[in-house]
Amino acid sequence: MPIVASVFDAFGTVVHIGRKRHPFRQLLRIGAEQGRRPGAVDLHTLMTSSLSLEAAAEHFGIRLSAQQMTSLQNDLEAELVSITPYPDALEALRLLKADGVAIGICSNLALPYGSVLRDLFGEVDGFALSYELGSMKPNPDIYREICHRLHVSPAWDMTASGDRVVMIGDSVQCDQLGPRAVGISGYHLDRNGGGPISSLRQFAELVIEDRRNGFGESLQ
Repeated sequence: MPIVASVFDAFGTVVHIGRKRHPFRQLLRIGAEQGRRPGAVDLHTLMTSSLSLEAAAEHFGIRLSAQQMTSLQNDLEAELVSITPYPDALEALRLLKADGVAIGICSNLALPYGSVLRDLFGEVDGFALSYELGSMKPNPDIYREICHRLHVSPAWDMTASGDRVVMIGDSVQCDQLGPRAVGISGYHLDRNGGGPISSLRQFAELVIEDRRNGFGESLQ
């Protein structure tokens, strides 16, 4: 069964932030200084709700002066304009598209970062972005949604009734193990060379080789 679709994580996989300012983290720190106790649920809220910085401050009950708001917005804009694709990501997507593989991006991210991704990767066949869906990796729902948007039904056991779908990203939990729960074959990208796949060019070549030989031997 040939691979018909390939899903990519976003940050740390196809794009990186050149100037990290962490504006939402700064916002929560200001809240802590005002006596608000931060928690793990805050990250989930930011990643699964369509909240701007200003809306997030209101949602969490964090009071910001005009100067603080301007500073946070400036840091956010600095981050957004510094988001750039990895060169091997553009090459990998080009190779896979040319070989007839459907391409998706599945990412945990806050609202302001989504439009940047869409602008950079307009040729992608589908996006599943956590803030739009109200669900974040490794929840199975977000993987099912990207498959729905790519018009594929994954089956990693290669049964005749399903499609063969692969995913790659820099998180073992979210991009390798999580997708497997819905039948997507997940792979870990280690750009430091500590694992079997260290670049997206390598991954794309493995996918294409796998499609050529037809036996599922190249990607295990």
